Amino acid sequence: GGDGRKGIVSTASYPARKFGIRSGMPTFQAKRLCPQVIILPVDFRYYGLLSREFFAFVRKYSKKVEKASVDECYVDMTETLKGVADVHAYLVEMQNLLLKKTGLKCSIGVGPTKFLAKMASDMKKPMGLTILRRRDIPKLLYPLPIRDFYGIGRKTSPKLEATGIKTIGDLAKRINADDSDLHLILGKFFFVIKDWVNGYGNDELDLEPWDPKSIGNSSTFMHDTNDFSEIKEMIASLAKEVSERAQAERKKGSTVQIVIKDTEFKTINRSMTFEQPTNEYEVIFDKALTLLERHYKGQLIRLVGVTLQNLIDPRDLVIQMSLFDYRKHEEESTTKLLINELNRKLKKPMLIRASEIDTENKGDKNED
Repeated sequence: GGDGRKGIVSTASYPARKFGIRSGMPTFQAKRLCPQVIILPVDFRYYGLLSREFFAFVRKYSKKVEKASVDECYVDMTETLKGVADVHAYLVEMQNLLLKKTGLKCSIGVGPTKFLAKMASDMKKPMGLTILRRRDIPKLLYPLPIRDFYGIGRKTSPKLEATGIKTIGDLAKRINADDSDLHLILGKFFFVIKDWVNGYGNDELDLEPWDPKSIGNSSTFMHDTNDFSEIKEMIASLAKEVSERAQAERKKGSTVQIVIKDTEFKTINRSMTFEQPTNEYEVIFDKALTLLERHYKGQLIRLVGVTLQNLIDPRDLVIQMSLFDYRKHEEESTTKLLINELNRKLKKPMLIRASEIDTENKGDKNED
C-alpha cells in the first residue's frame, strides 16, 4: 500500500492481475494500469496470525511440511492418503475446512515432484485443485506459455521466446533434442529443467523450518528531501513495520541496518550489532536513529530503509537478567501473548499495549 512514489504492491488480487498489476510494482504504476484500483494498507501482525493458523491447520494432516513462504508450502501426503478411496474429494473437503476455520482460500496442486505440484497449484486459482501425473504432462503442462514455467524468470523467458520457444511443450521438444542454444541460455540449469519437463526431479522436502535471514522495509519519499525531521519520521514508521513483522514471525535480531539512497542513486548501508536480540520497536528505532545521526550528511535523499538482521527464534535465547528484570520480562511476555490471542479471536488486530499508542499515532502518516 501507500500513495505516490513511496508505495510498493505487496500482492495483487486476481482481478487486478488481469490489468498487469503484480507484486513489487510501484503503486503509481499500478494506478496507471488501473485508475480504479483500490490500495489497502499492509497489516503484518494480522498476516502473521493468519500464517500461523494456516500452517497449524496443514500440520494436522501431515508433519512433513516444507515452508516455501509465509502462505505457501509443500506437503508430503503419502501416508495421509493411503487407503483414501477418493483423493479428489478428500482434498476438496480439506480446502473447505480451511476456509471455514480460517477464512482463507487455497489452491492445491498434486504431483510426484515438487515442480509438478507447484505448476498444478497455479493452474486453477483461487480454490482450485489440479492433479498432475506424469501421464498428464503432454495434455496439461505442455500447452502452457513458457512465461508460466516455474523457475524460469522474466529475463530468461524472452530469450527462449526469441529462439521460437513459445510453450513448455516447445521447450521440452528442444531440450530433449539436446539443443545447443538452450545449453547457452539455461547454463547449469539445463539438466535440472530437462528433468522437470519430463516429470522427474526433486521430490524430497526440506523439513527444516522456513526462517527468514532478515526482516526489512524501505520506502521512497514523495519528494527528494533533506529534512531531518521528515527522514526521522520515516525511520520511525519503518522501524514499527519491521518490529511488527518480526513479532508476527516470532523472531528477534541482534543487528539493525539502515540504507540511505540519494538522488544520484548512491546507496549507503550502515549497521549496528548489539548483545541482546530484540524485536521491540523502541530498540529498533533507537538503533536506526543512532545510525542515521552518525552517517547522514545532509544530502538530498529519495529512499531510506530499516532491516533487522541475525534473526533467531526467541525460544533458543538464554536471557541474562536479574531476578527483578526476569519478573518484568515475564509480565510483558504474558501481556503480549494475551493481546495476540485476543487479536487472533477477533480475526483483526484491534488491541495494542498502552505504551504503543504514541508510537502508533506518530507513524500513521508514513505507513504504507
